Amino acid sequence: MSEILASSPSITLKNVSISLGGRMVLDDFSLEIPAGQVTAVLGPSGAGKTTVMRLITGQLKPDSGEVWIDSERVDQMSARQLNRLRRNLGVLLQNGALFTDLTCFDNVALPIREHTALPEPLIRRLVLLKLQTVGLRGAADLYPRELSGGMNRRIAMARAMALDPAIMFYDEPFAGLDPISLGVARRLIRDINQALRTTSVVITHDVGEVAHFADYCCIISDGRAVAEGTPDSLSDSSNELVRQFVNGLPDGPVAFHYPARELADELLEQDLSR
Repeated sequence: MSEILASSPSITLKNVSISLGGRMVLDDFSLEIPAGQVTAVLGPSGAGKTTVMRLITGQLKPDSGEVWIDSERVDQMSARQLNRLRRNLGVLLQNGALFTDLTCFDNVALPIREHTALPEPLIRRLVLLKLQTVGLRGAADLYPRELSGGMNRRIAMARAMALDPAIMFYDEPFAGLDPISLGVARRLIRDINQALRTTSVVITHDVGEVAHFADYCCIISDGRAVAEGTPDSLSDSSNELVRQFVNGLPDGPVAFHYPARELADELLEQDLSR
């Protein structure tokens, strides 16, 4: 395997199926994520969006199918190969996952210290540069508990891009943010993508924001990709599921109730068992 991924790699999932906890999460799922662009992966809760990210990063292996990053097949990599691959992947988790007993500076410096032998003066320059990129260089010596939720998310962004990764993943980056913080996060995703020339994958259900940051979109439902294309093309789609999701309609192909037997039958069975 190549030691370093090419800048702006493409990502491909071919006919992937995976079951978790006895439930089929993805069923013969295929997706092409274009190189160098910001791709939004959307879908209802529980549709398998985060599972897609975990497959690409090698945290999960599919029951069948293939997962590729450029010419590297991720689902067949050894643990050592996956560790090398992950040095070129930046991941922003939904809660930020910062270390509360480390300063913001040390949180961002951690992956650089772990994976390189750079001297501390150079590490300091790099960390301050990343913090400057997210607008929080002045918070370098503060602890996460001293910052707002939106600021913590930006510190986590700085840490995710500390090693200039070839691919950036954002898992629900807008969840719980106020309108100003949301606008900042949205702009940072675009800025980071352009500055680092990365391939960016944004896992989100926030349909209203997609047109502001994404070049390409994929909507997942029932374990399959039901629609792909630009944000504008999805807005104009005649697909009932896409229209339900994009417009936030309560009634449509995605049912409100989790599949179950008829309530009357279940109550009757309960009465007969007494």
